[in-house]
Amino acid sequence: MKTLEIDQISIQFGGLQVLRDISFSVEQNQLLALIGPNGAGKTTVLNCISGILKYDGRIVLEGRSITGRRPAELAFLGVARTFQHAELAPEMTVQENLLVARHSALRNGVFSELFNLPSRVREEAAHVNHVQEILKSVGLSDTSHRLISDLPFGVQKVVGFARALALSPKILLLDEPSAGLTGEERADMTRFIKEVKQRFKVSTIWIEHDIKMVGEIADKVVVLDYGRLLADGLPDVVLNDPQVIKAYLGTGIKLKKMKDLHVSNN
Repeated sequence: MKTLEIDQISIQFGGLQVLRDISFSVEQNQLLALIGPNGAGKTTVLNCISGILKYDGRIVLEGRSITGRRPAELAFLGVARTFQHAELAPEMTVQENLLVARHSALRNGVFSELFNLPSRVREEAAHVNHVQEILKSVGLSDTSHRLISDLPFGVQKVVGFARALALSPKILLLDEPSAGLTGEERADMTRFIKEVKQRFKVSTIWIEHDIKMVGEIADKVVVLDYGRLLADGLPDVVLNDPQVIKAYLGTGIKLKKMKDLHVSNN
């Protein structure tokens, strides 16, 4: 069953065609890597899915059209998004940042909150437990009560990833989660992405510039090149496609080099 379907989406800014008739789909519990050179339109695709940009075409989430929905509506429907910069609340703790993200799952009303009814206490405890499970899965259990402002950049990136998971999303959109990380931190992020996929069974679109990482853990790869769809398929096939190699590296490059490539692209 398809979790998300992108159907012929196009967008232009002034006279610049940024995306042209892009179509692909994400299956249940599938990790789809969205790659491409600089200016390919990768982040623009995520901005369309998450309701930040208006576009032509159609996007369907679990059989339901979400075209034209606002970001807040989409978050409630199960679309979660990370950004290249963590965009966290620095004056709050790690746990508090994740609990804020759980607001769409709250069921008790103002009356329960005002009188601190048992149902509200139980619900709050359940949300804290869920957040702690997420933090454990990404190795952050020991940092749950630390302020974001006290954490190094690499840890903040992981918190941003965990916060998106706190929404219990149907589709998770990761915008270069390993950008700016050290080699060791990228290895940790790779492990976290794999563990989250296994534990939480969430479908994911993942923009990544580390092609080696893509080849290791992606279920499917979609390649964009200057706003058009260049390739869509299994990693071993796509990463050895001469057109893909040419788009990244130019002509005259041996195919075996693509799977070992680490390139920076936005």
